[in-house]
Amino acid sequence: MARRTVAPVREILPDAVYNSIVVEKFIRRMMLAGKKSISTSIIYQALATVGEKSGEAPLDVFLKALENVKPVVEVKSRRVGGATYQVPVEIKDNRREALAMRWIITAARARNGKSMSEKLSSELLDAYANTGSAFKKKEDTHRMAEANKAFSSHNR
Repeated sequence: MARRTVAPVREILPDAVYNSIVVEKFIRRMMLAGKKSISTSIIYQALATVGEKSGEAPLDVFLKALENVKPVVEVKSRRVGGATYQVPVEIKDNRREALAMRWIITAARARNGKSMSEKLSSELLDAYANTGSAFKKKEDTHRMAEANKAFSSHNR
């Protein structure tokens, strides 16, 4: 990993339908093999389904689901002497968002379902209701940090 320069943060333009930067980031993060148009259509279908099933604005449901999955703390490995400790560390906002998106996408891909848009809409609705695999992942991360709270004062 290069230590000289920090990669510049690129400006992301909002998506076409919802005019949201967060949705655009999600589209880009879900993209496989550079197929952005496929990723875009999957997400828009999923959000349309979410809107129908929840009866609320799809963007609001999406943002709330993302907020419900965002972790506050995570554990990082620290070598102290000969031992490796799992030290709880607070997470910056952009990493919180990235982790939440990644967990939702991974959980949706792992689901049993017909199409990716159906799986994604189900996962978003679950995250909105504080259930589902992505939310469970957040809970596990918090539990791990809570269990290792004793090490938080060690060399940080």
